[in-house]
Amino acid sequence: MKKLSAILSICILAITFTGCGPYSFTGISTNAESFQVNFFQNVAPIIVPGLDRDFTNALQDLIMNQTSLELKSQNAQLIYEGEITEWSVTPMSATANQTAAQNRLTVGVNVRFINTLDSEKDFERKFSFYYDFPATTQVNAVEDAAYEEIFERITQDIINASLADW
Repeated sequence: MKKLSAILSICILAITFTGCGPYSFTGISTNAESFQVNFFQNVAPIIVPGLDRDFTNALQDLIMNQTSLELKSQNAQLIYEGEITEWSVTPMSATANQTAAQNRLTVGVNVRFINTLDSEKDFERKFSFYYDFPATTQVNAVEDAAYEEIFERITQDIINASLADW
């Protein structure tokens, strides 16, 4: 009886660890070993100094933090490139006095993803996100928090579109 119990336990453990194959909690699935993020030039109608550098670095950092891919400056298997195409602040809601109560900062990025291992996964797509803030506050007072939230969302969306098999 002890032998049967031990064999059954070993079989259950073997099925548990091998039955589903490799699994990633992020959903990222790729055979690639390297990636590169080319500089995302800011071509938006309003140019914010340093926004292009900060976005490029945010995308590189997120890919390095969520994957085991090696960052390369050239000849990588996965290539991200594009440009920042939108930076705008627009009023979102009005007060009784017909003035803005809340503003929205929106950043849009056009991304070209090239997978040298599987060209069917290549795409060119626009990603954007926003940050709402009180109209009584200047945009430069909320820039750090806004860019952190916007970049986190856009870069995660880019990774999901390019690497996640959901």
